[in-house]
Amino acid sequence: CRCVPSRALTALPPQAAMSSFAGLSRRGRLALSALGLLAAGGGGLALALRSGLSAGELEMHPPSFPWSHGGALAALDHGRYRAGAAGRGPRRGGAGAVTPFSSSSSSSSLRRGFQVYKQVCSACHSMEYLAFRNLIGVTHTEAEAKALAEEVEVMDGPDENGEMFMRPGKISDYFPKPYPNSEAARAANNGALPPDLSYIVNARHGGEDYVFSLLTGYCDPPAGVTVREGLHYNPYFPGQAIGMAPPIYNEILEFDDGKRGPGAGAAPSRGGAGSQGAQPFPPSPGTPATMSQIAKDVCTFLRWAAEPEHDHRKRMGLKVLMLSGLLISLIYYMKRHKWSVLKSRKIVYRPPK
Repeated sequence: CRCVPSRALTALPPQAAMSSFAGLSRRGRLALSALGLLAAGGGGLALALRSGLSAGELEMHPPSFPWSHGGALAALDHGRYRAGAAGRGPRRGGAGAVTPFSSSSSSSSLRRGFQVYKQVCSACHSMEYLAFRNLIGVTHTEAEAKALAEEVEVMDGPDENGEMFMRPGKISDYFPKPYPNSEAARAANNGALPPDLSYIVNARHGGEDYVFSLLTGYCDPPAGVTVREGLHYNPYFPGQAIGMAPPIYNEILEFDDGKRGPGAGAAPSRGGAGSQGAQPFPPSPGTPATMSQIAKDVCTFLRWAAEPEHDHRKRMGLKVLMLSGLLISLIYYMKRHKWSVLKSRKIVYRPPK
């Protein structure tokens, strides 16, 4: 290693080390400072005017709601319909068992959400990327999914004569579309095209918070705001004027998750009037179909439709974290063991005599 003597380095002139700003006169420095302030003020004013005139900032941002599936270890509300195929019992732990990846209630928010979509949303919105078989083990059993599919008439063919024919639906069929094409959908909705709901939660900023706020945010326009005929005021929609009428309200439907009493089908007691036959308890009413409950259930269903791997992803993430905790300590020990020789050695330079 050859060292260069310090006297061999040429020193820079003091004028080159001085900044150009310090080399200016006092009047020049003042003019340059004023020009910088003027440019900064003009840029700030332009930015303020642009944000003030932007139509996108006129919409309200949805608040963040405490969703039951929003936690790191929280799963979607499958409830007692997580069983799987028809005839199979509920998951281990019972219908009401509370585990990190199961619902805390026996009723299924996903099943209620599908009911809302089927009875309310499917009249205008499609879900062309969802098939009836996807419901098996999530919201319905296999027999229930087959019964739902058979309610739909699907065009198939051609047959042996080369003609198309109608047949009952199968579980491999996708959800039917309310309109044959986009032009028919626009014609039936005053020129507005209802979006497909398969991935609507991922396609909108805010996710289910935005969808929930949009469904429950219809109100009268404030003073000074006029909405043309055929549109409705909604502060959460961009532009505040939406072509979709309020789709949900209190008691628009009746959830079919009512459960029978604990004595249903039980043998009568000996003697007395009850000995004439079994007196089953009447079915209890289902979940109250309030506007917020309907919106919450359909948003949960749309979250599952957009991310069917939601629960599996979180479960795999937990496994990865647990394995990483074990592997990191082992890798750290191996690193210290392998590098201890290199990091503890000393290099001494002995110049030749």
